[in-house]
Amino acid sequence: MGIKNTQALLNEQLGGLGGVEVFTTTAQTGKDYYAIYFVLESVISAITVANSTGASNLVTTIPAGTTLFMNTTAITLTSGLAIGYKN
Repeated sequence: MGIKNTQALLNEQLGGLGGVEVFTTTAQTGKDYYAIYFVLESVISAITVANSTGASNLVTTIPAGTTLFMNTTAITLTSGLAIGYKN
């Protein structure tokens, strides 16, 4: 992987590469999110993160304004509102 220029990084931060998905309590499976931003306080009931250990510790209440930067392939909320940024 090469070094990204400033414009490429800005596009990525704004969801310009793969787009974004806004979701609530519908299970998100088969995803490729590089970041998830929680608009409202949210309760995570299940999460799968690629190449990770300990992701099950994130099955908890997440405060509004929190961003998770990790390659998330599946997530389910029991309440809340989030934006998934796609690769």
